Amino acid sequence: MAKNLVIVESPAKEKTIKKFLGTNYEVLASQGHVRDLPKSQMGIDIEHDYEPKYITIRGKGDLLAKLRKAAKKAEHVYLATDPDREGEAISWHLSNALKLEEKKASRITFNEITKNAVKASLKEPRQLDMDLVNAQQARRVLDRMVGYSISPLLWEKVKRGLSAGRVQSVALRLICDREEEINAFIAEEYWTLDAILKVKGERKPLVARFYGDENGKIEIKTKEQADKIYHEVEGQEFLIEEVKVGERSKKVPLPFTTSTLQQEASKVLNFSTQKTMRLAQQLYEGIDIKGKGMIGIITYLRTDSTRISEEADKTAREYIKETYGENYISKLETNKKNNQKIQDAHEAIRPTDITLTPTKIKEALSKEQFRLYQLIWKRFVASRMANAIYETTSVKIKAGVYQFTASASKVKFDGFLSVYSVEEEKEEGKMINGLSKKSELSLENLESKQHFTQPPAHYTEAALVKALEELGIGRPSTYAPTITTILARRYIVKENKNLYVTELGEAVNRIMMTAFPVIVDVSFTANMESLLDKVEEGSVDWKTIVRNFYPDLEVAVENAEKELEKIEIADEVTEELCDMCGRNMVVKYGPHGKFLACPGFPDCRNTKPYLEKIGVACPKCGKDIVLKKTKKGRKYYGCEDNPNCDFMSWQKPSKEKCPECGGILLEKGNKLACINEQCGYSTNKQNKMV
Repeated sequence: MAKNLVIVESPAKEKTIKKFLGTNYEVLASQGHVRDLPKSQMGIDIEHDYEPKYITIRGKGDLLAKLRKAAKKAEHVYLATDPDREGEAISWHLSNALKLEEKKASRITFNEITKNAVKASLKEPRQLDMDLVNAQQARRVLDRMVGYSISPLLWEKVKRGLSAGRVQSVALRLICDREEEINAFIAEEYWTLDAILKVKGERKPLVARFYGDENGKIEIKTKEQADKIYHEVEGQEFLIEEVKVGERSKKVPLPFTTSTLQQEASKVLNFSTQKTMRLAQQLYEGIDIKGKGMIGIITYLRTDSTRISEEADKTAREYIKETYGENYISKLETNKKNNQKIQDAHEAIRPTDITLTPTKIKEALSKEQFRLYQLIWKRFVASRMANAIYETTSVKIKAGVYQFTASASKVKFDGFLSVYSVEEEKEEGKMINGLSKKSELSLENLESKQHFTQPPAHYTEAALVKALEELGIGRPSTYAPTITTILARRYIVKENKNLYVTELGEAVNRIMMTAFPVIVDVSFTANMESLLDKVEEGSVDWKTIVRNFYPDLEVAVENAEKELEKIEIADEVTEELCDMCGRNMVVKYGPHGKFLACPGFPDCRNTKPYLEKIGVACPKCGKDIVLKKTKKGRKYYGCEDNPNCDFMSWQKPSKEKCPECGGILLEKGNKLACINEQCGYSTNKQNKMV
């Protein structure tokens, strides 16, 4: 019989860790949290110094009974939940729920789920870290206070079912502020002037851009200014004043933190933050690798540290030397200096075994797991490699009193780019070899073009995560749930990666800005995060934060109840007519998404499925193509006149027509391809956009 009990969080971890430990160990999963604040009330005893009222989570009774029975039989219990605040809190709740004696229970943590890491953790058991637990308790209590105090107010003033969260309200404010910036933006005109120059003895022309005159740079603001310079330059002799050849290095990227992984997976793989975290969790908890069994193939996924262990760094450098050569190894220490916000107990996200290359274990992974693992693996290897070196050439050209410039760069030494290509770092232009002051130039053409300044970009999930991190709002574990929540509440919508605020989101933000300016204040929220860090460090008592926070919140809620007016959110009216009474139907939201309902409810209860038009005409009958779902929830595109018209496509049809056969083009990744396979025409999406 097993003498020791190890309690982990998930069944996947249970399965993986069981394979590492002998018959002396039984491994069981708590399946996440076992105790929490009750859903029916705030669950905080305000009268008795804000003491939380924890209860067993519904449905966890049988599981706890099983864990109690196993704990009673065991000589020692090891609490092996995740190595962060939340994991520490889960272990504390387990310890209380199972009534574990201090001498019989220990806390163990590991940054990766590998045999060596798990066995090493058993040799270094410790007591529960109550500073970590209290930091998590403080976060949970503050979030509960905000949610349970403000949400009922939103129900009363706006719409039932709404919620307000401490961090989600600030994220919503950032998106609303950006929307206002975009709406208020006034485009400014500017012009560019390019000289297409023939170099004597060369077939390829040299393109030089107007810079200014001897006094410095000149911004061309109007057509009149552009035309004046055009005519003054037209008859001038073009002479090379200076040719500078130099070098610049592109620094290696740091290994991934939670935030940078979410950003890069969004940009490169088009994954949502939620999807990235779900897949990373699977890679961390264990994959069945042929010849190795169940093993965690990446380190812990919730971290804001870029630190790498000495052993991992050494192994990576050895791998790089063998695979790429000595000159590809980084000569510098690439661990970033940590600031105060970073919980440095964790490493960056990296592969647990660098020799498990993505191609070697591809068969063991799903397509999406493979793509994410490959991104993590390549980024980590690149972080231990040498900088990339570019050869740069810049040319100054004189034309009368005016000056033009041309520049280009090419890779001289690829360094880390041999593993991890950085999209924006493509070679700039093509410079003619052997250019010097003696090279003879003649003007072939002058091209002036009108441009307009662009408004700030809408937030994407990646950009919002970056902003939250830079502003010190939230922590690695909160980014994905924050965005998921405001999307689920329909305060924002996501279209083509961009996040847009809805009318509902604007109303909620308006109330929060009016009645609770402190809650949505970016500096206040960032300061609250640093106070939670101080609780973790043991320098601030968690109850002090709560005691200072709640009274002001209570007063603000009381004032808002008296002063705020009720806000009506109009339903989105459609052109679809109700079959029963002829009214224009409106868009409503249900548990499974949008549907059409008659505004005459309860007199008329007619509803219809909501078919989202994509703005493309059906190639068969000319009616609208709409986004649909199969019974299992898979998206596809079909004609709104189905079943009379049978057009359907798994890929999204584009507004573009095929230049070869006139058929519609389908979006396939970053390409547009003709729907007619016999035609075979395809092009890059970017080319079509230019």
